[in-house]
Amino acid sequence: MKKLLSLLGLCASVSLASGQTPSDTSGKLIQQKENIITASTIIKVENLGLNINSNLAELRPTVSADGKHLFFICQNHPANTKYDAIPNSQDIWYAEKDSTGKWSEARHLGPPLNTMHYNAVYWISPDNNRILIRGAFMNGAYNGKGVSLCKRQANGRWSEPQMLYIRNYEKYDRGPQSGATMAPDGRTLLLYIAPEKGNPNNDIYVCFLQDDGSWSEPKSLGKVINLPDYDEMTPYVAADGITMYFSSNRPGGLGDNDIWMSKRLDKTWQKWSVPVNLGTPINTPDWDAFFTLDAGGEYAYLTTSLETYGETDIVQVKLLEREKPDPVVLVSGNVYNAKTKQPLSASLLYETLPDGALAGSGVSAPADGAFNIVLPYDKNYSIRATADHFFAISENLNLDSLVKEGYKVIHKDLYLVPIEIGQVVRLNNVFFDFDKWDLRPESYVELNHVVKLLKENPAIEIEMSAHTDSKGSDEYNYKLSDNRARSVREYIISQGIAEARIISQGYGETKPVATNETDDGRQLNRRVEFKILKN
Repeated sequence: MKKLLSLLGLCASVSLASGQTPSDTSGKLIQQKENIITASTIIKVENLGLNINSNLAELRPTVSADGKHLFFICQNHPANTKYDAIPNSQDIWYAEKDSTGKWSEARHLGPPLNTMHYNAVYWISPDNNRILIRGAFMNGAYNGKGVSLCKRQANGRWSEPQMLYIRNYEKYDRGPQSGATMAPDGRTLLLYIAPEKGNPNNDIYVCFLQDDGSWSEPKSLGKVINLPDYDEMTPYVAADGITMYFSSNRPGGLGDNDIWMSKRLDKTWQKWSVPVNLGTPINTPDWDAFFTLDAGGEYAYLTTSLETYGETDIVQVKLLEREKPDPVVLVSGNVYNAKTKQPLSASLLYETLPDGALAGSGVSAPADGAFNIVLPYDKNYSIRATADHFFAISENLNLDSLVKEGYKVIHKDLYLVPIEIGQVVRLNNVFFDFDKWDLRPESYVELNHVVKLLKENPAIEIEMSAHTDSKGSDEYNYKLSDNRARSVREYIISQGIAEARIISQGYGETKPVATNETDDGRQLNRRVEFKILKN
């Protein structure tokens, strides 16, 4: 893989300077101890085939969370935008995996992508509706070094790239190569950059999304990850949001840059476990970088020069359990207008319960409202869509009660109710203990959204109602539901909403929305909802 050095350096951002050599090309194997995963742990290495690979160099794979979308670089292809202008042109190519697991024939992506000499996709969001690309663009025009975001449009094409505004970015990106990735939450950006002019050794930095849409000033991941006088680059954060893979020429590797794995230990992104070398055959005595996974964490995608169709090919490597990141749940679905049942393009927010902390964000596709999000186990989540002039019917997922049985896919559609007189909104994240009407603390996250609606729309008046299933007597069910509705009303009033704007009513079992003959039906009937009376 030694010949990959100049090629991969280009797709990292800029090729190595003339005369520059990798740090150790002796090929001498360095004895490993406890921090290595051996070749015996690898199950299978598989070339992605001629639909993806050619007699040219295929580089820097980026795969979607659901494993169905693949972006990569093809170098020197005659279809590349700047093929006639420069040697070693690099453009973004794309393929999709069908239901049988086969990749489609890769196709070249035209404008507004692939407008420069060297182009690359750094990251695709779990929802499949955003990509992070190389270069800073303003209104589609190249504006220098940096990173930009493209969004999927209603026609399925990508929008013009728009640069991410990163505070003091120019102070940090002064080396010959740089690049980026995003954590699956869409709110944490990782950069590999060198603040010293001309320094070939990168460090990995983190930036956080701010309320105004900009990104915080880059901050080093700390001394465990960034060793002095060594190169750390091409980070990739797995779907669990904790496991990071990166390339480094640090001591203890097999030769030159190797792929290493580390686990984030807290929310600061400054504390990490001691990195572990992934060993052979992923790592070689030469230069290794660009390691990516799907959300299942089962397959790693990388570039190799071993047994290839051309200069370099993209392969997938199936790993055993102990090499994988922590398992996650992939939630897929569509966002709909609850009144018309038509799909909607909306923003997605997921929060942990009971604290209401924002865990991540996404967007649904403009064409069909489709989305994917990835959620780690061990927490409970509230998931909702947001759009102007709509109120979200939140859904909840209790993942702390599930055994970590591995990667799991759940389908859950989200609905937005138009803010109109007569519309009824079900509050799925309001909770009571059995036979009680005192609100449980995790209910406050949901009810605070109702408070926000009422404060932002001072003319709205609502009826808050509670309902039961048919278990128990009519009198018992009426009393329980009425007390629960009253508890919700009292909480909303306590948050500064005028008493005259909200009435409460318990309906017992008199307004079922499903059969009471099944557990699932009874669960649907036990609910709290509000109706817009005046707007």
